[in-house]
Amino acid sequence: MQTKEYIEKAEKYLIHTYNRYQIVLEKGDGVYLYDVDGSKYLDFTAGIAVFALGYNNKKFNDALKGQIDKLIHTSNYFYSPSLPEAAEKVVNATGLDRVFFTNSGTEAIEGAIKLARKYAFLRDGHTNHEIISMNHSFHGRSLGALAVTGNPHYQEAFQPLIGGVVFADYNNLESVKNAITDKTCAIIMETVQGEGGIYPAEKEFIQEIRKICDEKDILLISDEIQCGMGRTGTMYAYEQYGIKPDIVTTAKALGCGVPVGAFAANEKVAKALVPGDHGTTYGGNPFVTTAINAVFDLYDELKITEHVKEVAPYLEKKLDELNDKYDFIIERRGLGLMQGLEFSIPVGPIIQKALEKKLILINAGTNIIRFVPPLVITTENVDEMISILDSVLAEI
Repeated sequence: MQTKEYIEKAEKYLIHTYNRYQIVLEKGDGVYLYDVDGSKYLDFTAGIAVFALGYNNKKFNDALKGQIDKLIHTSNYFYSPSLPEAAEKVVNATGLDRVFFTNSGTEAIEGAIKLARKYAFLRDGHTNHEIISMNHSFHGRSLGALAVTGNPHYQEAFQPLIGGVVFADYNNLESVKNAITDKTCAIIMETVQGEGGIYPAEKEFIQEIRKICDEKDILLISDEIQCGMGRTGTMYAYEQYGIKPDIVTTAKALGCGVPVGAFAANEKVAKALVPGDHGTTYGGNPFVTTAINAVFDLYDELKITEHVKEVAPYLEKKLDELNDKYDFIIERRGLGLMQGLEFSIPVGPIIQKALEKKLILINAGTNIIRFVPPLVITTENVDEMISILDSVLAEI
């Protein structure tokens, strides 16, 4: 089939929840994607911060192929050889004690919410607890995750959502303090807000939140689904703030394209969940845990976090140069290889023009271009991206 035929067939049968770009991607290699017509694209989105290792990594592919020939799935009533190793790797990476594997980041958020509520219930026997989330946050589109997403536009048509959620302003300590009551059982936040515009947490803000949580036995839930797994230069972004959450959610690059997520917790909190409280059919099966193990092994082999620390300053420098060059760019912000350029104009047409010039970018809101490339990019890849983007901006 040709591009047009693929698109027409997809639009005939799919529920229309995405406004897809009019290309059909067929394969990838390194930091490049190829469509069915053979065109080559430089990818600075990594499937929205997913494919950290780049495409077609032979060791990763071989690990998955080998597991397919052994056992793809069995129920969670049984162990598999890859399960304990994957659990150990996530626990060691997060600095926490126990982990539950899910099928996505959104499911990890759902599990984190349940765990926080169960912990609070066991503490005082009440069921009227509240969770504080941040305005402009994004945690997912299922009903529980949507309830803690600080964007009324996403929520409006799906009310009523689960109750017991209040919102405070990100990086505003007084706003959070004013939201805390005797009912507060948890505070959930992205260490770097993604969909909300690429806003890193301020160090004093997140450290003070940690202190408040310790004083009041409130759980701190760090959503690291997008900013975690080495994207900011440490395995998890909260490491750079000198704090440790009670619960962390992780996904995206955890499986590098294989659908897997997880929530991890310290021992005190994790023991709140007992058999029958939570479950999953596919989560943690032999196939996805093999993927997790391969990802962590390759992170070590390729020294991914060290590489991010080397390349990210160069990307920042080049984005800053664009900021200085064009008046319609307001600022650059971000952490590591999770960067954003805020514009005074809509970025949709810019992203479309870049795509026509074989550069894949995505937005974060209507006026921010988000840069979340594969973590294996080089300075040469940065130069290529900047050259294409600059040529687009010069035409505005």
